[in-house]
Amino acid sequence: MGLGDEKYSAQDPIIKYVQEESAEYGSSEGSKVFLNLGWEYVKPDEALRLKGGEKGLIFKDVFIKQLQRLNPGFMDHLSAEKILKDLERIPPNIQGNLIIWEFLKGLKTIFVPNEKRERNVTFLDTSEIDRNIFQVTDEFTFTNGSETIRADIVFLINGVPFILVETKAPHRIDPLNEAYKQVKRYHQQAPELLAILQIFGLIDVIRFYYGATWNLSGGSLFEWKDELDQGYETLIKTFFDRKRVIKILTDFILFTKQDEELKKVVLRPHQMKAVDKIIERAKDPSKQRGLIWHTQGSGKTYTMIVTAKKIIEDPFFENPTVIMLVDRNELESQLFSNLKSVGIENVEVVESKKHLRHLLRTDKRGLIVSMIHKFDNISADLNLRKNIFVLVDEAHRSTGGKLGTFLEGALPNATYIGFTGTPIDKTNYGKGTFVTFGKDDPPKGYLDKYSISESIKDGTTVPLYYTFAPNKMMIEKDVLEKEFLTLAETQGVNDVEELNKVLEKAVKLKNMLKNNDRVQLISKFVAKHFKEYIEPMGFKAFLVAVDREACALYKEELDKHLPPEYSKVVYSQSQNDLPQMTKYYLSEMEEKKVRENFKKPGELPKILIVTEKLLTGFDAPILYCMYLDKPMRDHVLLQAIARINRPYKKDEKDKKNGLVVDFVGIFNNLEKALAFDSEDIEGVIEDIELLKEDFAQQMEIGKEKYLSIVAKKDRDKSVDAVLEYFRDEEKRNEFFVYYKKLSGLYEILSPDKFLKKYLQDYDTLSRMYKILKNAYEKGVPVDEEFREKTKKLIQKYTKNSKIKDTLEVFVIDEYTLKKIEESNASDVEKVFNLYKSIEKTVEEESVEYPILITIGEKAENLLSLYKNRQKSTEETLNGLKNLVQETNDKKKAQKESGKSAAFFTLKELLKGESIDDAENIAEEFEKEKETYPLWDKDEDQKREMRRGFYKLLGPKGLKGEKIKQLFEKYLYILKGRDVND
Repeated sequence: MGLGDEKYSAQDPIIKYVQEESAEYGSSEGSKVFLNLGWEYVKPDEALRLKGGEKGLIFKDVFIKQLQRLNPGFMDHLSAEKILKDLERIPPNIQGNLIIWEFLKGLKTIFVPNEKRERNVTFLDTSEIDRNIFQVTDEFTFTNGSETIRADIVFLINGVPFILVETKAPHRIDPLNEAYKQVKRYHQQAPELLAILQIFGLIDVIRFYYGATWNLSGGSLFEWKDELDQGYETLIKTFFDRKRVIKILTDFILFTKQDEELKKVVLRPHQMKAVDKIIERAKDPSKQRGLIWHTQGSGKTYTMIVTAKKIIEDPFFENPTVIMLVDRNELESQLFSNLKSVGIENVEVVESKKHLRHLLRTDKRGLIVSMIHKFDNISADLNLRKNIFVLVDEAHRSTGGKLGTFLEGALPNATYIGFTGTPIDKTNYGKGTFVTFGKDDPPKGYLDKYSISESIKDGTTVPLYYTFAPNKMMIEKDVLEKEFLTLAETQGVNDVEELNKVLEKAVKLKNMLKNNDRVQLISKFVAKHFKEYIEPMGFKAFLVAVDREACALYKEELDKHLPPEYSKVVYSQSQNDLPQMTKYYLSEMEEKKVRENFKKPGELPKILIVTEKLLTGFDAPILYCMYLDKPMRDHVLLQAIARINRPYKKDEKDKKNGLVVDFVGIFNNLEKALAFDSEDIEGVIEDIELLKEDFAQQMEIGKEKYLSIVAKKDRDKSVDAVLEYFRDEEKRNEFFVYYKKLSGLYEILSPDKFLKKYLQDYDTLSRMYKILKNAYEKGVPVDEEFREKTKKLIQKYTKNSKIKDTLEVFVIDEYTLKKIEESNASDVEKVFNLYKSIEKTVEEESVEYPILITIGEKAENLLSLYKNRQKSTEETLNGLKNLVQETNDKKKAQKESGKSAAFFTLKELLKGESIDDAENIAEEFEKEKETYPLWDKDEDQKREMRRGFYKLLGPKGLKGEKIKQLFEKYLYILKGRDVND
């Protein structure tokens, strides 16, 4: 068994590591962390028995006993059985998943007749975790009657499966993506099981990613990391520490409603770490301040929610008050809807200053959600309790000046935790933020930090690039300097409203920005750029104008170059607006619809024209490009460009970066525009010229390593050279990784004129990729892997391409071998022609002729030997020719037999094992099978049918294991799928 075997290299070590009773590892602070493991291993056969067969979901006896043990006094066997049946009947979707989560949180109740009241049901003991039963099993088979899956590893607590892990060997091209696709298939094929499972993991021995079930968007996978990089074993042990697993399941999963749709998230590692640090700080009587800097787009809202929930639920804090301060009505309502869905019942949303004063004076406990402005002019010493915890969103701007003074004066003994998406700046504003929140964590001032560079490295956000508009559209540098960049009042500006006040005074600058000729020129440029660069990738854009009037001007001009429905203006309304502005007004409902549709691929609008609204707090991962025509700096600039830093992956769309097109010249002097320590903003945004340099370097590598394979060869001979050179799997995988990076760069840069000299060579490399994928891999036609701009290029160069990129596929019949002999293709190419022809025939005809599946397996095995150079081209070609003949013979024999496909399949399988009287045995078993019409749906019938099979074949001298393999093979062929996939 080699290292490439998934069970040996990935699966078995996980089982081994988690069974160890305990472990320890060194933390980044230098201390030792002790882990509590000790998961009990359950063999697959025993797991099948415990859950009552393949259709079972839960270890029934374990679950019932544990439910009675954890709920003494009111949970009898009958009640536990009823709950078990209810769980097995939950909706097979995210709503059912929420029900399970509410059970494990202890939020669900049952009626106790003799007490005449509802009692909460405890699924997990979160305080004494040793009272729970932790089990792990592998090869977890489940069927719902129509589909069968077999998950690699499943972790169960108290008999309930909560975590699924898919493992892949690291030698594959993209092992984690393969595992991810498998998890997606499970959601489609076995939603009944996925409705119970809460978390899934993807592991390839090198990396470990995890995510929440029912959240399969591209940005929902998070890498589990060991801070000290101590290897695979530590990754597994730190994640599956029993205490951590309980915390992840009960504290770090959130169900939220967004746009009337139920969604689920699990916290990222940096969010979990921050929550733990805040709780630790809240319990420290000597410290009352903390600042959490988690870069824009890294999910600090959810960190705040979980923190609030944990403080409220923790008995240590003795029925505390948590005050959440947010800065906008929209954010407040969004936050509130999130809170309602995570199980915080006692929530008050402040409606007025009077309401706030009343809540504080009457000693309200639980959660209060308010805007910071409600504290304006509030009385001092309104509440002197110590167990008040104030969580301040956007702390860098919320507590500046008098407002911060009023807040601290009203609640002098409270603990204050500030959250910011931007670092502390070098201005007086920054010093104020440090004094308010960072004084307990000198010298830097952060309780926890998750920087821009960390976020990009983790894939939490994508890197940003900027490019400048043509010079004729740029404003004069000296005007920008004089009226904006050098003004003292712009330094450290942290609010769009503040920025607008500064820009109101910049009369010359604004006139330049709104010059009619310039607006016309830019509108034409934006329309062309969007159609050529952004729209083909399936992404969307913002056009950021200097003020509301400029928004209206841009809309009017943009409509001359793009369909009017492509763009919408989103701005606030004002009493004195002229008709040219009022005509773009949106009602509250219209604006809500525009926001929702903008987030959806394929829906209109594709461009939003904005100046203030949506520049903070608007999360649309599909947003890729920002056309920036508004002077900005510091916090406002960081917050604005963060709109385009969210990852997005759906179907063929994979957002690798965000792009800012600068019409102002802000990025000419980054040091002035961003007054922060350089280490804090490292990697925040870079010049797109760097990507051009990278592309040029990659093309040089391609020329030297890959294009040389087909250089000076005729078009027909090129295919032969490529197929032969890349028979080595390692070489193929290396090329696939190379091409994936190259094509990603091409999609970003195309149709830039810089690419012109590389187009022919890039086309050749793309065709090499296509022919290799078609020849050596199963699955989706490779054309569907190409993104839009590459597809367009390949179509353009088809007549003049240097290499053929298709393999001829024949219909298999009595003429196939003659056609292959007459073909001009080389023997190497013929190998792949025949293999693909057999593969296609099996795929299309195996329902009518199930026995063809065995021929497909033989062909696959033959090609595998060929790829590994264990068979020559001649041997492989002859073997495939024999399989073509066998295909024709089997189809003909089945037709002439006049028997059922099932009979013929079994007879052929038995003949393959040299069993005498194969025909009579097949006939006998066919009669036996007819007595079990529901064998594929009913576990008992399947068991009885298996027994009959053993009775017929036992006397033939076959061992039990061989009979079992034959039976499983027979069923797999009949079902037309591989249960071991």
